[in-house]
Amino acid sequence: MGNENTASASIGRALALFRTMCLIREFEERCAEEKARGTVPGLVHQSTGQEAVPTGICAHLRREDYLFSNHRGHGHAIAKGADPAAMMKEIFGRQGGTCGGKGGSMHIADFSVGMLGANGILADGLTMAVGAAQAVSLKGENRLVCCFVGDGTTNRGPFFEALNWAQVFRLPVLFACEDNTYASTTRTDEVFAGPGVVARVASFGIEAASVDGNDLGAVDAAAGRLIAQIRSGGGPRFLHARTYRIRGHISSDPLNYRRAGETETHMATEPIARYQKWLIENGASETDCSAIRAEARALIERAVAESMAAPFPDTNTAWTDVQDIGGPQWNG
Repeated sequence: MGNENTASASIGRALALFRTMCLIREFEERCAEEKARGTVPGLVHQSTGQEAVPTGICAHLRREDYLFSNHRGHGHAIAKGADPAAMMKEIFGRQGGTCGGKGGSMHIADFSVGMLGANGILADGLTMAVGAAQAVSLKGENRLVCCFVGDGTTNRGPFFEALNWAQVFRLPVLFACEDNTYASTTRTDEVFAGPGVVARVASFGIEAASVDGNDLGAVDAAAGRLIAQIRSGGGPRFLHARTYRIRGHISSDPLNYRRAGETETHMATEPIARYQKWLIENGASETDCSAIRAEARALIERAVAESMAAPFPDTNTAWTDVQDIGGPQWNG
């Protein structure tokens, strides 16, 4: 009986992780569709094909842990527990959005779940994460900080500054690199000197793990181990997840810089279908998986309908949330 209960709990957790991946996929694909229709302002950066990375990592984060993201951060926010309906309103620029409809796709934040923000400046999240981890350390708080970065970011100066500072002060921070092959429209392996990002991290004395980022089980296991080490006072850790961005840099990207057949080849190892196969082989049913996909699709449909019906922010709020100190000087 004990083994049966354990197996049931294990499958239940696995299905919950599958649900998170499906929710991320449905959210981002629908955002791109709405952008193409002209209903979404600004740009939409999808992380389609990378869903296993935030899902596996955030499964080990607590609500009180802090998370920093980047311009491709919808999946990070959803995996951390942000409300997809509020996120959708934010992307539509409507009231009720996580940032009041004023941040849009690239600036999702939800302090209620520890999601301290995404931004469009590459590598800025690293230095902010280290600052937050320094505050956590100084205040003696029982929480850690996770920061997601892309492979292109690892060529920028703040990446090295952040790693150095985190290791010098033994800060409770996990750096998670989603190595999706491309820095915008440039293959990273064509502009990256040396043996790779893990070797760069090791030069700072930081323990790093490199995993198949399309294998949710591998990400889950590695993240669990590294995060446990951080919580026990081990200092910073680095997780390098090798994955692939199925969509372009932005939703309208024609992908004419990719090799013929490249994207189609990678579709064979994309994480959702791969994990569904594993689930069915390990005790879940195809009906369970189909129901989860349908539930995610319906949830996102409702989120879009609610967003379309929500009003735009009142113009009287245009100058709020702009800065923390003093009053704005340009609205007189």
